[in-house]
Amino acid sequence: MEREIANFAHYGKSFQEKLTRLVLDDRQFADQIGEVMDTGFFESKYLQVFNRKIFDYKTKYGTHPTRSIIETILRTELENENDLVKQQVRDFFARAQAAEDGIQDTEYVKEHALEFCKKQKLKEAMIKSVELLKDNSFEKIRSTLDDALKLGIDTDFGYDYLLDFDKRFELKARNARSTGWKEIDEITHGGLGKGELGVVVAPTGAGKSMALVHIGSQAIKQGCSVVHYTLELQDTVIGNRYDACITGFGLNAVHGLKDEIYEKIKDMSGGLIIKEYPTKSASTQTLRAHLEKLRKREIPIDMIIMDYGDLLRPVSAQKEKRNELESIYEELRGLAQEYECPVWTASQTNRSGLNADVITMESISEAFNKCFVADFICSISRTIEDKAANTARMFVAKNRNGIDGLVYPMYMDTRNIELKVLPYQGDTPSSIATFTAKEQREKLKEKYKEFKEERK
Repeated sequence: MEREIANFAHYGKSFQEKLTRLVLDDRQFADQIGEVMDTGFFESKYLQVFNRKIFDYKTKYGTHPTRSIIETILRTELENENDLVKQQVRDFFARAQAAEDGIQDTEYVKEHALEFCKKQKLKEAMIKSVELLKDNSFEKIRSTLDDALKLGIDTDFGYDYLLDFDKRFELKARNARSTGWKEIDEITHGGLGKGELGVVVAPTGAGKSMALVHIGSQAIKQGCSVVHYTLELQDTVIGNRYDACITGFGLNAVHGLKDEIYEKIKDMSGGLIIKEYPTKSASTQTLRAHLEKLRKREIPIDMIIMDYGDLLRPVSAQKEKRNELESIYEELRGLAQEYECPVWTASQTNRSGLNADVITMESISEAFNKCFVADFICSISRTIEDKAANTARMFVAKNRNGIDGLVYPMYMDTRNIELKVLPYQGDTPSSIATFTAKEQREKLKEKYKEFKEERK
């Protein structure tokens, strides 16, 4: 078998010079490839020297050198090189300075250079692992290989507090997706944004899944592509709920309105993928594998819905269930960041939330800490009387993008998948506690009456 050459020689001189110019001018790319590149990969001595000067400067001063600094370095710090190399280095820099056209084939050069360098790092890690195997150091082997695989992946240079000043005031940078609830959108600056995790907390039968379908339907109406994972209900059942929510037809009526529903949804700009897994059979790794399949098919991923997080299997087993749940929610937020989209999920309440007028975070089942990583948490409270009257309350328990601690009245007709958050009435959990249950219901009845009058 022919031994692979461990340098850029087979790419040619032009490729190597383009790569060097990218290292010179693209600070983000220089940071990325700097994790995996050895200057010895360059075939020519002058390119080795030039790249080494850039990376030495970055190591010493923690920043990328400007062209004027490079010019000074090449004038004063080449005394250890022979005359031919000195001249070649300075000639190359002069050509780079004089070049008026941009670098051609930029993405090709970046992709192939990174791929080559990462392979070399992985090869080094595998050789090191052979030695570790002699001592049965399996944890070190795993860590060594994991570290090698991660190198050169991060393309984000980081947020520069001064240079990126304007970004802090651009709401569009979050690419927020509306919840369809005006009142919630107002306090979250447009809804949940990319990389953010939202959690709906409610007891069994209170409408967690309905709320997630409502949020997904609103995203589809906005032209977004939604991936909805279900671990409790069949995919066709979830599909029928979307039918009802998107079209406005009652849930009990959708099976008799096949043609009418198709006419309403056939031209919608958004998309929906529903994927069903048996309870506790899927982990976030399972979801990631499925999302990668969608990516390869060039299916956009604008929102991920997980119904619901408590039913996922942890990637690694923990001694205590609460630790497993905490890790699951951390991993869900990791998916939101990785795929740069909002992730919505739900969580079960403990017994204290079954018939509570307002469900607070203390009622979250099993692991209170699992919601620390969430960006937005709301609870839905429905007593027996509420279910009969199609009423409920939404409590905003956590909101990283705005105010929280507010209680909103809700109109909630689960037969028609109609969930409306009504205007804030000045209520908080503490203020609601001062009312008797009867007084609360009377207060809400008035609000629902107003709501119904407005709809006529």
